[in-house]
Formats: sequence, C-alpha cells, structure tokens
Amino acid sequence: MHLIKPQWLTHPGEQKDFEVYSCHVSPDGSRLATAAGDGYVRVWSTEAILNSNKPEYTKPRQLAAVSNHSGTIHTVRFSSNGKYLASGADDKIVCIYALDKNAPTHAAFGSNEAPPVENWRVIRRLIGHDNDVQDLGWSFDSSILVSVGLDSKVVVWSGHSFEKLKTLSNHQSHVKGITFDPANKYFATASDDRTIKIYRFNSPPPNASQQDQVNNFVLDHTITAPFQTSPLTTYFRRCSWSPDGAHIAAANATNGPVSAVAILSRGSWGGEISLVGHEGPVEVTAFSPRLFYRDPPRPEHDGSVSQSTVTIVACAGQDKCLSVWNTSFPRPFMISQELAQKSISDLAWAPSGETLYATSLDGSIMTLVFEPGELGYPASLMENEITLSKFGAGRRVGIIEGTDALLLEESSKNGELKGVQGRMGALMGDGGAVQPPTITNGASAIPPPTNHTNGASNTAQPPVPVEPPVDQRVEKLKQRVTVTKDGRKRIAPMLMSSASGMGESSLPQTQLLSATTTSGGRSDNPHNILDLSKPYDGFPRGGLASMLIGNKRKFADIEGDEDKQVERRLAGSVRPGGAAILLNSENGLIPPAAAASRSNELQEPPKVLRPAIVNPSLSVSQVRLAVPKVRSVIVRTMDGSEPPLNGVDANTGKAEIPDTVILEARNASGPSRTGRPQDHDPTRLTCTSKGQSLWQDFLPKAVLLVTGNPNLFAAACEDGSVYAWTPAGRRTLNAMVLEAQPVIMDCRGWWLMCITAVGMCYIWNLKTMSAPHPPISLAPILDIAAYAQGPHLTRSPGIVFARLNSAGRITVAMSNGEGYAYNPDMYIWQRISEPWWGVTSQYWNSTDSSVGNIRSTQDKNAPKERDDQVSIENISAGIIPSLERNTTNQALLQGRAFHLQRLIKILVSAEGYETFESCASVAHLENRVAAARTLGAREEFKIYLTMYVKRLGAEGLKGKIEELLRSLMGELVSDEDTGDEGPMKEPEEICGWKREELLKEAVLILGKFPDFLSMWMKKDANKDAGKHRDLQRITVPYARLLGIVAEGQRDHDQAMITDM
Repeated sequence: MHLIKPQWLTHPGEQKDFEVYSCHVSPDGSRLATAAGDGYVRVWSTEAILNSNKPEYTKPRQLAAVSNHSGTIHTVRFSSNGKYLASGADDKIVCIYALDKNAPTHAAFGSNEAPPVENWRVIRRLIGHDNDVQDLGWSFDSSILVSVGLDSKVVVWSGHSFEKLKTLSNHQSHVKGITFDPANKYFATASDDRTIKIYRFNSPPPNASQQDQVNNFVLDHTITAPFQTSPLTTYFRRCSWSPDGAHIAAANATNGPVSAVAILSRGSWGGEISLVGHEGPVEVTAFSPRLFYRDPPRPEHDGSVSQSTVTIVACAGQDKCLSVWNTSFPRPFMISQELAQKSISDLAWAPSGETLYATSLDGSIMTLVFEPGELGYPASLMENEITLSKFGAGRRVGIIEGTDALLLEESSKNGELKGVQGRMGALMGDGGAVQPPTITNGASAIPPPTNHTNGASNTAQPPVPVEPPVDQRVEKLKQRVTVTKDGRKRIAPMLMSSASGMGESSLPQTQLLSATTTSGGRSDNPHNILDLSKPYDGFPRGGLASMLIGNKRKFADIEGDEDKQVERRLAGSVRPGGAAILLNSENGLIPPAAAASRSNELQEPPKVLRPAIVNPSLSVSQVRLAVPKVRSVIVRTMDGSEPPLNGVDANTGKAEIPDTVILEARNASGPSRTGRPQDHDPTRLTCTSKGQSLWQDFLPKAVLLVTGNPNLFAAACEDGSVYAWTPAGRRTLNAMVLEAQPVIMDCRGWWLMCITAVGMCYIWNLKTMSAPHPPISLAPILDIAAYAQGPHLTRSPGIVFARLNSAGRITVAMSNGEGYAYNPDMYIWQRISEPWWGVTSQYWNSTDSSVGNIRSTQDKNAPKERDDQVSIENISAGIIPSLERNTTNQALLQGRAFHLQRLIKILVSAEGYETFESCASVAHLENRVAAARTLGAREEFKIYLTMYVKRLGAEGLKGKIEELLRSLMGELVSDEDTGDEGPMKEPEEICGWKREELLKEAVLILGKFPDFLSMWMKKDANKDAGKHRDLQRITVPYARLLGIVAEGQRDHDQAMITDM
C-alpha cells in the first residue's frame, strides 16, 4: 500500500485550507467529488491523482468547482447510475447536479477558480429540512435519494422527479448517517439518540407521489444495544453496508468502556461482533464494493469459482487513525497512525475496490492505493449478484424478504393442484398446511428473545410506544435567528435543548407510557423515562414530599436485624436535607434490597451457569456436536407449548390460568455448602399444575435437557445419564448411561430419542422397555456434504432439527437442505429430501397444501391428537412437506439454488435433455411415495400415490403403469394365475391401506383421466390413439377383476365411473 497526497488536492483558503467533510467516487471511477467548508463541491480527476508523481502528466486535475450553497457542505454523493451528483449543507438545502455536455468557457464572475473542464449545473434544489443536512444516500437502483440532518428528520426524495415522497420522524435526536442495502430492500440511519433504525422499502416508480407512497418506507427494526453508551461528540455516524448484504458496519459503537465498530447481522440485526482497537470514537466506516478471495481464484472447468469470499471494511474517526479489516481475521491487517492532524471525516472506495480515498478536518485529501493481492483477489461482479440473490435482489415486486416471505411466494403457485374432483379434490385442496409447533428441548422459563430472520418477525412484538408530537413553538425557539451588531446572523442558544450542539440534557424526560409498553417494549429515547401511568414504587406512601421531608411510618422488623442496624445505617448515610428511598410493606418501611430478596426466588430469570463438562472421547470422535450449557432453570410443558410468561400464582386460583403440567429442572447455582468446589446441591425437579406441586425429585448431576408428554417425562444430565418418570413421578427404569453428553432429546408417544455429542442416536420404547434397533451414528449424514459440495474443504452441515414420529422413526433435517430418515428394517439412512428436487421437479412446492387438511377417511371428525397418541391416519402427516420446506429454506439461504437453477436452465435447452424435466418430476413423485411408505405416513402415501398415477397416465408410461398395478394387486394376481379358488380373505396392506382399495383407486384415476376418457369415448383415431389403447388394454382387466366394469360390456359401451 502506498499513500498519495498531492499538495494541489485541497480546498484552499486565504490562510489555511478549509475543512473537508465528505468525498465520493463516481460509479465509473473517473471522478472524485469533495465537499468542504468553503461552500464548494469540487470534482477531481482520479487519473490525475493517481499520476500526480509523474511530471509528464499534463491533463486537467480539477474538473469542476461548483458553489451553490450558502454555507458549509457536509456531504456529497454520486448517484448509483452516475447521472446525478447530490450535496447537502448547513443551509438546509440539498442540491442536485447533472453534467452538461456543453462545457463553460469561463469561471463564475468574481471567482478566482480556474475555468472548469466539466459543466456540473444545478437542476434541482430540494427544501425539506429545518436544520443542517448531515448525510445523503442513493439507493442502488437510483430510484430514491435519502437525506438526514440535525432536525432529526429522514427525508425520502424520488430519484427521478426529485419530489418529496415521505418524511420520517422516528429519531429523537440528530441523524448523522445513512447507508443503503445493496439488495435494495432496506436502508439504515444512525442518530445521536443512540439507535440505528432499519427501514424497509420498495423501489418506487418514476411517477411516484407522496399519496401512493404512504405505506412505503416503513420502520422495520431499531437497534440500540451497541450504542447505549456511545458518545455524543462525533460530527458524523457514517455507517456502511457490506457488498454481500449480510452486515452493517456501524460507527460510534462501544464495547464496554472502549470505542468500537459494531458489525450488525442482517435479519437478526444483532451486534455480537465488534471491531475494537480505535482509541477514539469512530465516525465513518466504508466497505469495499468488491468481494475478495483470500487465495488466487482457481476457476473450475465451467468457469465458476467455488472459493469462499471475504469483505474488506475501513474505519476511521477522531483518533486520526485509519484501520482496514478483513472478515477472515480477528485483527486489522493495516493500521495507519496519525494519518491526519485532525479527525478523519469521510472514506470512499473506488469501484475497483483496491483504492481508498479519505478526507480530514485538517483540509487534507488522501489516496491509499493497495497493491494487487494485498487485500485479496477481487471476485467478479457476478459473485456479488449471486450473494445478493438470496436476499431477493433483483425482484421486481416488493416482498418482505426472509424465508417466510419466500415461502409465501411459493404458495402462490399452488394452482397446479386445483380442480381435482371428488374425495381426492378434498384431500388435495388449497387450504394452508398447518405446521405443528416445533418442540424445543429444555425451553427456558422465560421465552428467548425474538430472532428476526431476513427482516421477518417470528413472534408478535409488543406495540411500540407512541412518541409525543413535536411542539412547533419549541422548534421555532430552537431555530430563532438573531442579527448581531456587525450584521451576522446567529441562532440564539436555548438552554437544556436536545439540539444544543455537543451535549444533551441528562435530566429524565417525563412521558406517559402504558403499563404494557413499559413491561414488554422498550422506548427508543436514550434518556431515562418516568412512567407516570402507575405509582413509582421508589416513593413512600406520602409521595415525593414524604421522601424529601421524611416519613413517620416505622421500619418493619427485618429478620436477623434485631439491633436495628439497617435502620441506623440508612439514617446515617443520608445527606442533610434528604431521606433514604424506602418501600412500603404491610409491616412498615423496608429497604429495596430486602423486598427484592423476598421475591427473588419467584422472579429469577434463567441464566447460563457454566459450560458443560464434556467427555474426553469428543477429542478423538469422528462426529462432534455442540453440548448445551448448564442453565439455572429449564422448563418443559407436558403438551410442548410455551411456558407461561409470568408463572403461575397458586394463591389466586384464577380460571384463566391454563391447566398446563410443567416440569421444571432447577440446577444448583450457589456456592458449595460444604466448602469444597466439587460438592454442589442436587438438581431439583418439580412437576406442577396450576401452581400446585404434583411431584418432586432430585438428581445428583446437573440437568442439560428435559422433555415430556402425557405418557412420560425424561431428563438428560451432564454425566451422560438419562432418567425417565411416569406422569405421576414414578421411576420405572434405572438410569440409562450414554457414552457422551446428550445434545438433542425428543419424545413422541412412548418413544424417547436422545442424540449424544459424538453423534450416536438412541431410540427406546419405554412402554415395552425395548429399542427398535441398535444405536446408530449420524456420521453418514453429517460427512456426506464434505465430498458433495466440491473438491475444496467445506464446513460440514449442522442439524436443523431431529424429530420422532409415533411409529418411532427418526427424521433429521440438515443445514445444507437435505432431509434424512432412518429405516430400521434395512439399517440404513435414507435421503428423503434434497435441493436437487427443488429445482428440477414440477411438483416441488415448499408450502404444498396437499397434506394440510388430512382427515381420517373413516371418521371425518376424528381428533388430530389425543394425549399424544396420534391416530393411525395422521401418524406422519406433514413430515415430508416439513423436510421439503427445510430444503427450500436452506437452499435459498446458502445460495445453492442459484447454481442449480442456472444448470437446469442450460440443460433444458441442451440436446439430449428434452425429457429431463418430465423424468425428474416422475422421479420426485416416486421418491415421495417411497418416503411415505418408509415413514409409515398413511395419508401422505395415498396422496402421493394418486399424484404419481396421474402423472404416469399423462405421460402414457404403460410399462410403469402395468408394473405398478401388478405390485398393488399382490397375491390376488398370483392366485388368479395359479387357478386357486377365491382370493385372500384378508388382503395384504400397504402403509395401512388395503391393496384392493389402492388398486381400485388407481384404476379409477386412469379411467377418468381426461385425455384417456376422450380417447376411450371417441370412435376417431389420431396419432395418440395407440398409446391410450395400450392403457385401456392394461386397465380394463383390472377393472373387470375388481367389479368396476361388467364382464359382458363392450369397450365403447363401458360405464364410466366418476368418483367414489
């Protein structure tokens, strides 16, 4: 890396250079625009800057100098299409410039500037702010321009007509930064109210107006955690979005007492990663617009590169230090100390991604040129498009991104299954499939915080408190302009104003909040808030006056304080003129600590005590799974629902409290009672219902997982032992000892499943005290992706979920999109679902509703489940669609579907692959039928078999049809061929269905197949007549054998049976 700092690259003044506040590079990389305190926007030639050390270079250096603002210009930004240039200043105006091909011949009148080379003229002056404009941002399709300023407003302008589309007033203080999502779904704003707000938007059309954009530009999420203690002394909070769309680098964050840059993950918007190292607050961050390979790219035979990519981010701020970070290293690989004499105000990367421009308040403009390979090896722009495609980049319609939204998009294609007649039409209707709630082992006593995935919320959020409207009179006072004696205009100061420059008021702001919002939601205001909707518990009964002048109530008798030492200590610690804060109780005044200790046991939140002590066998095991940490409280309900939020009060006996049986495991969290660290209290297990204790037990080791249902309760301990109880709390078997710590545990009916940290899966039937098969290893399904994804080393997949059905069959969904089931009869893992079917089959639909309304054919009012004993009809309903939904989610999230879809599009039009799509669809249906039979899914088997028979009839595959009908006939065909008298009295069943019933259903489907019916009824023949006559010859004998068609009827007079 080398630094270029030409002497002529400044905004010159009479005595010193003006402070430079902003810079930006045009999309083609040929121009650099800078903005400074002299009120000029200067456009420079980047070629001249890079060749400044060559005396023979004589081309123009400064291309233009435009002055259309009456004050300091804080920001300048080129549009993404390179057509416009925007600037914002402290005169509250945003100017839009366009390049006129007719260059002027002279400079402006009265100016000392050289004649400009390019003519950048103002085409619009945007007025919408009440204070300084601090930052600007263009969307990646240049459809909108967003400006932010010190008036706490975020103004959205049309990128075509430059009309004001919307004003967002969600921030409570100065807004000092704006960045756009490269996938064009979000933009983020950073403010001095110590928040970053994420707004969701859809690109407006060129003729958009304020009226039709009312529901656009909606606040999606507010991020506060990394900025709660951030200083308010920074001039900017310029954040940046990574080119792959996955992260935001947020400036002016803190990690404990030190300044940091928070890396916010897309979707969850969490800031677990921080870049720590700057001594002062960071004011600006900038991601390089290109993705990089760590090693030189090695193209495959098809030209693609399968190496992983990294991103580069540069950070700078008040410590006058510039750091450049690579996402693959925990430390910055480049640090430049004392790069400038004052704070660095802005950073801008060239489109090539290997040249960085920086501006400083000391007036300097610097260029850092990195050598090839120093940052890495730039990936092609196609790699950016591939990574952004999983976030919905390029979609014309505005859909809320996330897996749920993509599933909603898939559900709109369910029209292929409509129009089916009769009973099969009811089974394959368009009702939405109801997915049973996922049962999480060892759910904590308080539900975990909501995880936002790709912008979609999993659970309902509490309502955000409504901010009070801004008083216009106060705003006018803040902006009151006075004229001094020398004729200069000044803004009159206003005491204790939130807009008073560097600092903010530390006094609490009074604001009415509802009781629900104070308990569940969190205000975006950075100050302390007094909740006036309910009495303040810190005040004595006499209120504020009683707290100031004293209270005549006596102290309550505190246990263990017979000498009144607490009362004397509180009285002696108060300064003259004040009084201690005490709480009222039924017995008198008590200190707050005493009240908190009394209710501590009831309101103790679950917390992680320590990591689990793992088995040494993990160090040499082929499979190593993550072991859960030891938590203080683990709660599981009998029916698998979420535990009550506020617990159950046994003294109230309110009828609205659900009659839910809860098993709670409370691990020892305090110090050892014996003084030895190896000794600890036993784990207490309590089973309660409506606050009443049903039974209690104790275990010597810490509990990691619990599960239960109406048939059993089970707990897995840290030492690898598994205990089981009946619903009444009886132990019916001894502790089962495993070779490693348990990591996943689930139950269904009388079946109990446990997966250990070394990847061994155990399944037991606690009713018969037996196991359907020996322990099986997860190694085959965990290691297969290491060889299937490419020749390079890849991360092995993880387990998304592992579940049991009521037949004791285990299904596992993987993070690479594949789904597996174990066949106990063949002692082998079988792949049920994979991404290949998702892009090749015409029947792939992640929200397939064909199994959503499954009911028993014998009893339409049969309950879905009763005491976890799932009816035979619904044994595995929804397992296969659930695995396929997981395949869709994981394939989209990892971007694997992009390459597969590209391959399929090429193959469909290639020679020799004319029947590719048809063959893949038939194979997918065969895979579904085989999977339903393996899992014992009765209703799913019949649905998929029906779809398979229909497709065979449509394709006219007489060989497969004849073989299928013969397999469904089974022993009936052999009895007929050998001349045995009468068929079997009790026909053999397939997946719970009689062979005769399945055969009759298949024959009827082939008989009422539309093309086949028309060919059967017509006397005329065409080119397809022979194919359908073959189908007729195959199906008519079976119809006669089953009694569907009378023996003496002729072919063209046969009665056509519609639906059963």
